[in-house]
Amino acid sequence: MINAAAPRLGLVVNPVAGLGGPAGLKGSDGAAIQAAARAAGVRARAGERARQALESLPAGTPVLTGPGDLGEDVTREAGMVPVPVDLPDPTGTGADTRVVTAALVAAGAELVLFAGGDGTARDVAAGLTVSGSRIPVLGVPAGVKMYSACFAVSPQAAGALAADLLVGAATLVDAEVLDVDEEQVRTGRVDPRLFALVRTPAHPQRSQGRKVATPTGDGAAVASVVAGLAAQLRPGVTYLVGPGGTTAALLRHLGLSGTPLGVDVLRDGELLATDMDETTALAAVGASPEGTGGTDGHDRPGAGVVVGVVGGQGFLFGRGNQQLSARVLTAALGDADHLARDRLLVGATERKLTELGGRPLLIDTGEPGIDLALSGMLRVTTGPGRTSMYPATAANGV
Repeated sequence: MINAAAPRLGLVVNPVAGLGGPAGLKGSDGAAIQAAARAAGVRARAGERARQALESLPAGTPVLTGPGDLGEDVTREAGMVPVPVDLPDPTGTGADTRVVTAALVAAGAELVLFAGGDGTARDVAAGLTVSGSRIPVLGVPAGVKMYSACFAVSPQAAGALAADLLVGAATLVDAEVLDVDEEQVRTGRVDPRLFALVRTPAHPQRSQGRKVATPTGDGAAVASVVAGLAAQLRPGVTYLVGPGGTTAALLRHLGLSGTPLGVDVLRDGELLATDMDETTALAAVGASPEGTGGTDGHDRPGAGVVVGVVGGQGFLFGRGNQQLSARVLTAALGDADHLARDRLLVGATERKLTELGGRPLLIDTGEPGIDLALSGMLRVTTGPGRTSMYPATAANGV
């Protein structure tokens, strides 16, 4: 049992992580991007997801934290005992994460739990380098893009892994910290770079693993998937086409130039709009910004969603496509009780499914009802007339 005199868990929260996702900004780095996201009405969710992770720990657990919104506040909200470290000169930038991480190590933390995305993971790794420490770190997924291998699949999984480590029941592995240049991402280029190796607790179902790009030799297999998806597009249906290589190839197959890392609107072989944020995606399928659904209050006639699978991780929703939020999915497919699963088109090569090693596809919209409604056996298109019934599950349930 942990005692208040010797907290062993450290927590740092990036309070602006994930702001750029629903706003379709491909990331959250930089004051201008953060201001644009807030102007679009996006609410930061890193603190909430950190709280969900902490709730997996025994009530009253002492936690070394960053001050205020860098961890102290959510620790108290979760019913834990915050022990804040000093941050002498806060900057409101990633430098705060680096300084807090080093301070957590100096205060005796045996695990640094952080809430954010790949940029936050980089800053945590840099803080460890400054302190000369190799203590394990673990990410609560709260960013826009999470290519790195040091994240859990959900806040709940992160909390469970942290609890295991604190009682000596966790397996530690080396994990890659990857990140991309967000300005390049906004132009459609994705070139993840390796920035660090960190130690992290691992579990076959609870750990996310790194994103794996589609091999260049899989072009024919991707073309086959695309042909299969194209054959399923229905006349008159408005499709929200998610980001990714498979969906970008679908639009090229149709002779269209979309947004490889954004959400586009497709109907009857034409692009109606490109690079949508959450609000404009809601409008595209005829819903109010409150996400009340279609004319019957449950379903939106004539709307659908097309997505691929994140290689190596298996995510359908919640990684790099936060524009396709629970509200948007409800507007397009119906609410949790009336979900039109036949209007969700999922495409993946057989190789990509095989490389998941039997692990399910994952759904992490942040709304348990929608995540559960999308769970079960999903039809995944692997080629013309070829489908695979593959299991999908809510990430917070693994």
